[in-house]
Amino acid sequence: MKQDMNLRTKQFAIDVWLLCSKIPHSREYTNYVNQLLRCSSSVGANFRAVGRAKSKADFINKLKIVEEEADESQFFLELILKVNSNPELVVEIERLIKEINEIIAIVVSSLKTARTS
Repeated sequence: MKQDMNLRTKQFAIDVWLLCSKIPHSREYTNYVNQLLRCSSSVGANFRAVGRAKSKADFINKLKIVEEEADESQFFLELILKVNSNPELVVEIERLIKEINEIIAIVVSSLKTARTS
C-alpha cells in the first residue's frame, strides 16, 4: 500500500506539472500555478517522508502535513477550474480534483487508524 501511494502521489505531482505547463502565462495565473506546483509536489515528497517516521507521533505528524498539502492542492485546482474556460483543461483539472480527493480520503483513513492503534 505504501509503495502504491508513493507512486500515486508522485504521479499526481507529475500530472499537475503537465497541467500547469498548459495553463496560459499571465499575471493572474502565475501565483496560483506557482502555489499549485509547490503544494502538489509537496504531497508526494511528504508522503515519502512518512516512511521514515521515527515514532507513531512522528508518523501522524508527517501524515497531517500530507493531508494539509493535499487540501491546498485541491483548493488551487478548484480556483483554476473556476477561472478557466478551456474545455480540455477543465477535463484534466476535474480528473486531478478527483484524484486528490481519493488521496485525501486514504490519508484521513490512515490517520484515523494510526490514532486508534
